[in-house]
Amino acid sequence: MKKWSNDIEIDAPIGHIWKLFDGSLEDMQKIMPNVVAHEPVKVTEEGAGSIYRQKFQEGKRIEEYDVETFLYKNEPDYKEMKVGFTLANTFQITAYYELKKLGENKTYFRYETTSQPLKWYLKLLVKLAASNKVVTRFLNRVKQVAEKEQANT
Repeated sequence: MKKWSNDIEIDAPIGHIWKLFDGSLEDMQKIMPNVVAHEPVKVTEEGAGSIYRQKFQEGKRIEEYDVETFLYKNEPDYKEMKVGFTLANTFQITAYYELKKLGENKTYFRYETTSQPLKWYLKLLVKLAASNKVVTRFLNRVKQVAEKEQANT
């Protein structure tokens, strides 16, 4: 299994950033434009244990998978969520999002993702493709979207 993580400070309120992860499909697509569907399958009151059917489009191909919420905390000054899914029966993927309020318009954001190949021949590919670039790009996209929207309010 390979793990990547990084963090960043964002000049936007914690609640504004959180809705990009825990809001509507339209909000989610601002930071994950390839997600084309996000429908509830099972929703629990506490958040953890909830399952959403998601569709992800890459070119003309659309992958469908169930995203399970393993960890969910939504407090005024601290928010975190860990989700996981199996992509195309080849990779088990987790994503962890952590937000800490640093001020009214400043938030600490940490993102961590793991990828576990399910086929023996993909293990080498994961080791060769081991780069933090994807995580850093994602952090910067969240920062750019949140700060741009904050400036427009």
